[in-house]
Amino acid sequence: MKYRKLGKTLEVSAIGLGCMGMSMSYGPPADKNEMISLIHSAVDLGVTLFDTAECYGPYVNEELLGEALQPYRDKVVIATKFGITVKDGKQVQDSRPEVIKASVEGSLKRLRTDYIDLYYQHRVDRTIPIEDVAGTIKELIQEGKIKYFGMSEAGAETIRRANAVQPVTALQSEYSMWWRDRENDIFPVLEELGIGLVPFSPLGKGFLTGSVAKNSTFKKDDFRSVIPRFTPEALEANQKFVDYVKEIAKAKGITPAQIALAWILAQKPWTVPIPGTTKLNRLKENLGAVDVELSKKEIKEINSEISKIEIVGARYPKALEERTGK
Repeated sequence: MKYRKLGKTLEVSAIGLGCMGMSMSYGPPADKNEMISLIHSAVDLGVTLFDTAECYGPYVNEELLGEALQPYRDKVVIATKFGITVKDGKQVQDSRPEVIKASVEGSLKRLRTDYIDLYYQHRVDRTIPIEDVAGTIKELIQEGKIKYFGMSEAGAETIRRANAVQPVTALQSEYSMWWRDRENDIFPVLEELGIGLVPFSPLGKGFLTGSVAKNSTFKKDDFRSVIPRFTPEALEANQKFVDYVKEIAKAKGITPAQIALAWILAQKPWTVPIPGTTKLNRLKENLGAVDVELSKKEIKEINSEISKIEIVGARYPKALEERTGK
């Protein structure tokens, strides 16, 4: 495994493990004991960054990580999130200071720890000044309950305002070969302020692995069933994109997933993708991307080619896209 820094001092494995899919969003929850075994394998393979959230499940994903990582607590970095609660079965944004303080206590208990390494605001709450959120996090850091402050899907202005109150260590945001919208507005801010990027969905919600065919269908408990990029029409049109990724992978003797992750790693030294999986063979495949070298010439050529391919469909339904910060 190779290692990178998020922010100025938080060292983590170059590829982390996103754990949401173990409990929700991609079909029925996976077997708990199998997932504990998978998490242990990830630790053995050198993974140190594990990502979860209060609302994953809700709550059960944090409980899973708490149980699985308890024997390795001093060797791993646990990242979790606040700011989205579940009321009457629906997700509700709430980043009031008192809610953040209650959330951290619940997360600490479920994660079986007395500190959280990286605590993200899950989505920007436009009803609460970001200065109040950052100030609350600053208090929790002073109390020793949190080590580092993160934000998720926040915009440039919000990142700057938050960072002025409490330095932001990492921004989590969707980013992949298939969704690059943050490069122009966010990357310069992160570079200027010394903030790391933790891309979620680095494999395009599975699309970039090449395992999603143009005639693939998704059940109601798979959230891709409501994503515009995964309609039958979009999948058929977007096969051109994944066909190109497969072509590059074949030429280098690796898998499409490894190309997609290696591409992210090659963009900036402060990017740490967190692909999710429930399978050991996929975990090993993903981690193999740290050893894939893409030259500047190869990256330039890839970027040129993928920019010519029209991508069909939005990455989220409108209601979810509107939760992205400004």
